[in-house]
Amino acid sequence: MPQHKTKQKAHKKYPTELSNQQWKHLKPLLPAPKKQVDGPGRTPLDLREVINGILYWMRSGCSWGLLPNDYPNYKSVYHYYNTWSQEGIWQQIHVQLVSKVRKKAKRKKRPTASCLDSQSIRTTQVGGEARGFDAGKGVKGRKRFILVDTMGVLLAVKVVAASVSEKAGAKQLIEKIWASSLLKELCGKLEIVWVDTGYQGDDLYDWVANLTGWLWQVVKRSESKKSFVVLPRRWVVERSFAWLSFNRRLSKDYEKLTRNSESAL
Repeated sequence: MPQHKTKQKAHKKYPTELSNQQWKHLKPLLPAPKKQVDGPGRTPLDLREVINGILYWMRSGCSWGLLPNDYPNYKSVYHYYNTWSQEGIWQQIHVQLVSKVRKKAKRKKRPTASCLDSQSIRTTQVGGEARGFDAGKGVKGRKRFILVDTMGVLLAVKVVAASVSEKAGAKQLIEKIWASSLLKELCGKLEIVWVDTGYQGDDLYDWVANLTGWLWQVVKRSESKKSFVVLPRRWVVERSFAWLSFNRRLSKDYEKLTRNSESAL
């Protein structure tokens, strides 16, 4: 009797996976696989599948060891994620994607206005660097400081202990921007930054102006309004924090290293 070949099961597609169009834009931004100098060695992993594994990890909130078998070995996927974080590759990719997003929206490559705010987030029982207690929010963990453009697109992020004040954390974020040629180039055209009352004070205004030349503008809540009110300009950064919540991995800070926490954002 003739033997019939059984069809191989097609690779299951997850909703988090890159579309062909997305991969077309992302592929040129990734570093080339390192060449083997002592013989052929192992075949380099498919970087598209590595990125798909990272996206699944982000959206689902699973641990690395629970990545589906459809993807490369989780240790290899984590190796790429951690190494690219250490080498600043994620930041390079992010800066280039920001420029592409702004160009598609018919905006200038570099923004002239932005919003800054922080979010306190709990951490796990596992140890790690930069952990503290935010007495105002009653949160034990870390604090995320983000700078976004007027569309809510993330420009820069700094993760610190939750015990760090708003003014001190804002300074650390700006110092990080000014210490990075990529971030300084991206944010170099900024003229104004909108913040809430947690960031007010002549000392901070002067410090920001002297270092960056930015106008530091505090958006205050109306004293006549007692209920929740959407504040002009300020709602943009709040929406950006809401977007982060779409990824279960970001509902809590699971990382031991703050640089990996920043890369996840």
